[in-house]
Amino acid sequence: MASVAYILKAFGRTSETFISNEMYLLERLGISLRIFSLKALQGQRKHGSVVAIQSPVRFLPQATEFAEMNFAAWLWRHVPLFAAAHARVARRKPLRYLATLAEAAGMCVRYRESRWRGPRKVFVREFLQAGYIADAVQQDPDIAHLHAHFCHGATTVTMFASNLTGLPFSFTAHAKDIYLPELNPGDLLQRKLMRAEFAVTCTEANKKHLDGVSPKGAAPVYAVYHGLDTSLFRPARRRDREIPRILSVGRFVEKKGFTYLVDACAMLRDQGFAFECVVVGGADVYQEEVERRIEMHSLSARVRLQTSVTQEQLREIYAGSTIFALPCQVLDNGDRDGIPNVLAEAMAMELPVVSTAISGIPEVVRSEENGLLVPPRDAGALALALRRLLDDAPLRRRLGAAARQTILEVFDSRKNTQTLAALFAERLGARVGEESQRETVPC
Repeated sequence: MASVAYILKAFGRTSETFISNEMYLLERLGISLRIFSLKALQGQRKHGSVVAIQSPVRFLPQATEFAEMNFAAWLWRHVPLFAAAHARVARRKPLRYLATLAEAAGMCVRYRESRWRGPRKVFVREFLQAGYIADAVQQDPDIAHLHAHFCHGATTVTMFASNLTGLPFSFTAHAKDIYLPELNPGDLLQRKLMRAEFAVTCTEANKKHLDGVSPKGAAPVYAVYHGLDTSLFRPARRRDREIPRILSVGRFVEKKGFTYLVDACAMLRDQGFAFECVVVGGADVYQEEVERRIEMHSLSARVRLQTSVTQEQLREIYAGSTIFALPCQVLDNGDRDGIPNVLAEAMAMELPVVSTAISGIPEVVRSEENGLLVPPRDAGALALALRRLLDDAPLRRRLGAAARQTILEVFDSRKNTQTLAALFAERLGARVGEESQRETVPC
């Protein structure tokens, strides 16, 4: 049966439920997958969809960062891990191998940070990884198409693997991988768009941007929302809490705007409002800044940070909350969210949401209709919106009900994954089937 090789930076990453959900649903629609993970992560909480995936997963030999040792030592340690696979690929398709090696070497020079800096060594690692995948693909005659998630490193590996095998590839672009120049320096993003069969992205805003930078003759770009399992995230019987809970969810990175949420909470406390605020997220570089802001405002009794949880556990946290807030922002370097899946999850749970009018968020949140939107980096406006919802239970119920309906119409993962499955099926000569079962993803 013709299969798609899915190439990921890290299979099963807790914060990337949208990818595991997508693969799980593609399987149920009859798309055969082979999964390759560039990294093997430790300590990840496994969502039900990760456990339910049946496709074989192959983890590549683990490659350390270049900063950990000098380049010669890095090559001495890592080349032997990939050498046998590269030798087999080179023997089978020597001209393709030499051409791809030459391209990777040229990219090391072409995309260096400046003419005065040394070669960009990351392409060496990505070429080694591509050779390993190409060897595995050549040994699996069912694989007919390659697909990468995130259009920086994983897609570079996939593009090299495509060169080495002659198989077509596509990719899904998300957020910072589109907008940060250092992740696709020079014309590298345009090179990928020219080589790919097609590209997928998760918002209309992203599609507009990619269409704008695509050269003539580039791959078509499709906007396909990630979606979510609306049978898993469904309204719970909710009682008004004695102390309302404001919930936020996301990795502790600057673009989530958590410091502005803390500032808004300080304003609400000073205005005499009773509430608690819980921020659930995976530890990351900005967590210490959020903790400092909580300490600065003496809010430790009101604002609590909680480590990341599975989707099934998060559903229960949504059910026990009153308001969902996510004040995303566009950073000075261009980094931003698309449509955060947690925002759609909260809406599916009929929580009234407050977010910001950036990127793809206005595509799903229509202010005053199914949620409230405020300007980014404006703690005062955020506090005012939260105050309105704390004061007005009927408004909370109206916005929450409308939010759920929006998700059912445009963000249901079963509907959206059908679109992606059809793109793959067209290239595999397969037929997209109906899901074999309709129950919730197993916990």
